[in-house]
Amino acid sequence: MPFRRRPQRPPGVAPLTSERDRYLVLMAQGMNNSAACRIVGVNRRTGTRWRYGRSVTDRMGGTRMYPSITPPSHPLSERYLSEDERIAIADGVVRGRSLRDIATELGRAPSTVSREIRRNRDTVTGAYRPFGAQQLAVARRPRPKPGKLAHDSELRDFVRDHLGKRWSPEQISRTMPALFPDLPDMRVGHEAIYRALYARGPGQLHRQPAGLLRSGRSRRKPRCRADQRRHRFIEPMVMIDERPSEVADREVPGHWEGDLIMGAANRSAIGTVVERTSRYLLLLHLPHGHAAEHVRDALAEAVSALPPAVRRSLTWDQGIEMARHGEFTRTTDMPVYFCDPGSPWQRGSNENTNGLLRQYFPKGTDLNVHTAERLRQVAADLNDRPRKTLGWETPSGCLDRLIGSIS
Repeated sequence: MPFRRRPQRPPGVAPLTSERDRYLVLMAQGMNNSAACRIVGVNRRTGTRWRYGRSVTDRMGGTRMYPSITPPSHPLSERYLSEDERIAIADGVVRGRSLRDIATELGRAPSTVSREIRRNRDTVTGAYRPFGAQQLAVARRPRPKPGKLAHDSELRDFVRDHLGKRWSPEQISRTMPALFPDLPDMRVGHEAIYRALYARGPGQLHRQPAGLLRSGRSRRKPRCRADQRRHRFIEPMVMIDERPSEVADREVPGHWEGDLIMGAANRSAIGTVVERTSRYLLLLHLPHGHAAEHVRDALAEAVSALPPAVRRSLTWDQGIEMARHGEFTRTTDMPVYFCDPGSPWQRGSNENTNGLLRQYFPKGTDLNVHTAERLRQVAADLNDRPRKTLGWETPSGCLDRLIGSIS
């Protein structure tokens, strides 16, 4: 049976709703606990429980947490699960749905749902009850709390020693149960290690965290949910699923895929643009850098030299070099479509060609040493090479044939 919100309290002792509301008002006015309880007409221990919450241990040794009634001083962030979401999770579990399906419906990561059930299920029965889970989560939320590494010197020394050996926080966390199977106190999550590394003041684990982490960061990188991230470009992107259907068929020429191949330390680059039907290649010379304005100008110059019949669309990944895509489109009348994040197969022809180009431009080399004439020679070599995917026709011959059939 699906979970629903609690029904109204049955007849009996009425809850002290009005007394609790008045108690909160008096406490907000600066009155102490004893005086507020005296005015409201309750025992001061009741006021203490209202203010700080309480835990009750049952006969089976399980612990139930009753959170404080003090409202939070600021709205709860959307990154935390709400009670409604916990009800939806419990409903999904009862119906036998997979955690991934439940997460998709809620717009959450599957790991979030899995962690929620693991942390907040009933310790006695193992069942997941949404209202009990909400109480546990609320009771766990108040801050600040003393960090585990701050008051456990043995644990802190172990973590420091292994960070000095260039172990990552996750490696340290994952190996501790095997190293200390009989010492449950010798456990710490990798997130707790990161918090202690980036902390300031007494709880700080190390004064220079950047020297211990592979990322080299000295402070945390702020993150947010995918639907709350700021757009990378000022002008909105048109995504690949809005491309005309003719692009996927590779029957109509004029649809191109583009990317950059990067040199040593990402300090130099060459632009690569491949026509999807013929695999014809254009190389962009970028001697002054690969910022958005440089890529825009080089693209516009290369595309403008093409016949109008083969200037239909361009597909690119979401690299920052395409921040000026709107200006490119207005100059060339050629729309730009963007791939989904982490989906290089959506530009398969371009990725394959970039692999061929590494024979001429090896990884880890300075690409600025190559002149525009050298890039034209390399492009000509590949465009005059017969390709199996074209029935052993060359890209140059294929493109010429397609243009002739259009005209």
